[in-house]
Amino acid sequence: MLEGILIGLTTALTPMNLGFVVAGCLVGTFIGMLPGLGPMSAIALMIPVAAGLDPAAGIILMAAVYYGAIFGGSTSSILINAPGVASTVATSFDGYPMAKQGKAGKALAIAAYSSFSGGVVGAILLLIAAPFLAKVSLSFHSTDYFALMVLGLTAVAAFAGQGNVLKAMLMTIVGLMLSTVGTDQTQGIQRFTLGMIDLLDGVSFLLLVMATFALSEALMAILKPKDDESRLKEKEASANLGSMKISKEEVKEMAPVIGRSSILGFLIGVLPGAGATIASFLAYGTEQRLAGSEKGKLFGKGSVRGLAAPETANNAAATGSFVPMLTLGIPGSGTTAIMLGALIGYGIQPGPRLYIDNPEVFWAVIVSMWVGNIILLVLNLPLIPYIAKVLAIPSRFLLPLILFFSLIGVYFVSFNTFDIQLMIIFAIAAVVLRLLDFPLAPMILGFILGGMMEENLRRALLINDDSWSFLWERELTLTILVIAVLTLFVPMLMPLYSKWRKNADRAGEGG
Repeated sequence: MLEGILIGLTTALTPMNLGFVVAGCLVGTFIGMLPGLGPMSAIALMIPVAAGLDPAAGIILMAAVYYGAIFGGSTSSILINAPGVASTVATSFDGYPMAKQGKAGKALAIAAYSSFSGGVVGAILLLIAAPFLAKVSLSFHSTDYFALMVLGLTAVAAFAGQGNVLKAMLMTIVGLMLSTVGTDQTQGIQRFTLGMIDLLDGVSFLLLVMATFALSEALMAILKPKDDESRLKEKEASANLGSMKISKEEVKEMAPVIGRSSILGFLIGVLPGAGATIASFLAYGTEQRLAGSEKGKLFGKGSVRGLAAPETANNAAATGSFVPMLTLGIPGSGTTAIMLGALIGYGIQPGPRLYIDNPEVFWAVIVSMWVGNIILLVLNLPLIPYIAKVLAIPSRFLLPLILFFSLIGVYFVSFNTFDIQLMIIFAIAAVVLRLLDFPLAPMILGFILGGMMEENLRRALLINDDSWSFLWERELTLTILVIAVLTLFVPMLMPLYSKWRKNADRAGEGG
């Protein structure tokens, strides 16, 4: 291992490769900040550039763009509630409320430190445990992935306010229903398309999330304009947007969250197909349950824990997704699938022999991740006070900009006016649901996991001759499902238990 690290340092720290790391981080961060673009778009744009470089330099450049885009993706989520990619949706739950409270600088700083920590811890774990974790990830079957998706859906309880668990469940079901729209990939049957050609490919994630968060937020601001007192408070808050100070108490609160979320995110990222999205949602849900009743109530209202957890987890998962790609030749996410194609294009075969046949590529990627995360922090921290000033723009200018970027971002993906019309319909529906106090995050969670759940369930049934016995016959599947049931119902039953204890204590005192 020591010899491998030295090879990686020698390759990654050459002036040319260091320049590629810096350039990749800058490009990735900028692309990640733009709503509608994400790591996959960033990597795709880099392929023509990387094609003319040697394999080590090309992969270092694409890796830097990848984690740069993940790092920068939180910015639009925090500032304008417009998560451009699935992995930053959970960031907006507490990042955006914090920004509205006049703490945009602090929110961006917390996101930066959390992203850095998750990336560094992930890189260390990648170095130490890559071969072992590759074997573990191979032991996961379709049945286990299905159970993992069910566990992911139990995070719905984390996104429900007091007494709103039923509403959150209903919204999750709506998300699952929306994920079934389009052409069935297995049988080629059209489902719920209403005879429309434009719905054959289903509902776009970007369209749904931009309509649900960014567009509905702008429409809500128009429907419920702020009074003079609120405007004055908002103007006063904007003066402190550049503040990046994090108190000692907040650091103490963040430290264990970052530690837990780094490990959880990395382990989820190692599993092929799981990725940063599930990691961020699971980390958010886990931290809300561990926070206790008082701290838990702050989630969704600008909680430091609620912001640090998903930001740490999605960056650790992004690093973890390199494990199956480098050691097994299996892409851990859509983005690493593109990078896998680039490696094969160089004539390099990813797999168990990669670190033997091409050690300069294997170790240089890992070492460049450490260097890249430091560079990202150094580049981004000085820019935070200026980036945060976006919120100082008067709402009469900012709202039209949000509407413009939301609509244009969706249109530029498909160049189809039907998507614009559908987006407006979803935005209006989202506004109605928000007015009725329905949480929208569970719908997005159901939509994201719905397709993966269906795919793995079908595969599991096919392998088991259409028998559901796999749910209890395979120990790992059963264990994950039991955890999922406990995760969902224990928080729901706790208030009833507390009420019963109070009544029992009163009865005892009365006796």
